[in-house]
Amino acid sequence: MTNRTVRLRRLRRVAPGLGGEPAPRAARGGRRGATPKVVALGGGMGLSASLAALRRITGDLTAVVTVADDGGSSGRLREELGVLPPGDLRKALAALCGDDDWGQTWSRVIQHRFQSKGDLHEHAVGNLLIVALWEQLGDHVQALDLVGKLLGAHGRVLPMSAVPLELQALVRGHDPARPDAVDTVRGQATVALTPGEVQSVHLVPHDPPAVPEAVAAVLDADWVVLGPGSWFSSVIPHLLVPELLDALVETKARRILSLNLAPQPGETEGFSPQRHLEVLARHAPKLALDVVLADQAAVPDLPSLADAAKRFGATVELAPVARPDGAPKHDPELLAAAYDRIFRMHGRIGPWR
Repeated sequence: MTNRTVRLRRLRRVAPGLGGEPAPRAARGGRRGATPKVVALGGGMGLSASLAALRRITGDLTAVVTVADDGGSSGRLREELGVLPPGDLRKALAALCGDDDWGQTWSRVIQHRFQSKGDLHEHAVGNLLIVALWEQLGDHVQALDLVGKLLGAHGRVLPMSAVPLELQALVRGHDPARPDAVDTVRGQATVALTPGEVQSVHLVPHDPPAVPEAVAAVLDADWVVLGPGSWFSSVIPHLLVPELLDALVETKARRILSLNLAPQPGETEGFSPQRHLEVLARHAPKLALDVVLADQAAVPDLPSLADAAKRFGATVELAPVARPDGAPKHDPELLAAAYDRIFRMHGRIGPWR
């Protein structure tokens, strides 16, 4: 038995936030008389869309967020102070703010960016607040919990690892002058905008430690939601943290993969829905899924997608989840309705709330 397996078994017996008290296990997919425990994994605007939907249907929600961002305000703070990049964590907290005046005010405040000709230019208020609390408290999780309490966040936000990570990718045609060459591209911001075809991604360090609370949340969940989001730079990185992947494989939770509404320019240009699943399988061949959620208008070849999903042990659920204005963005209310229907159909009979 490996040390990682022993650690996972120990974490399975302890729920986050209960001070070491044993956590009661629910039946797979649900618990009687309560809302489901949901863990959402991702980063950036994709995770924000999922959280904005999920907070409408469950009171027990945890976001596990990528920490490989190296661009913008996050990249500057990371380089200058050696901290985790706070930007995706900030976005997740903003998405969990309520719709009342308090929640919406704080959501705007932490997303506010300074405009100046000095060093504060384009720094987000929330990034500075999060980093200040990290320095004051010396604890990533405690600091994020405190920011969430200040914001009245409808859920918890955790980093997937306690060390800053570098995303690297093997990309064919990253240099347009050498379209057949495969190069190593370094940095999440560069990978996300590459004009070439991403073959695979990995993290540096290669075996990063997972945040224990994130592992425990996955093991104790009723549902785990992966995606939507930037496929190679926000979704797949969770599968490259060994302890987190082990938890995703071993958890008794049901697992939903939420597909994007359209390929992302650069990173997944020209990808079909089923190809998204194929590259996911290459990076995590042991991962099983229960449901693949897709917008019905974004699936031109349902049989091929269903076949790709079947390799994960999953079924495909189609639902109108895009904004009515035609923009390739998820509508929080429609996505919430889709998640709620899936939770009820695949989890138990009757509504959760």
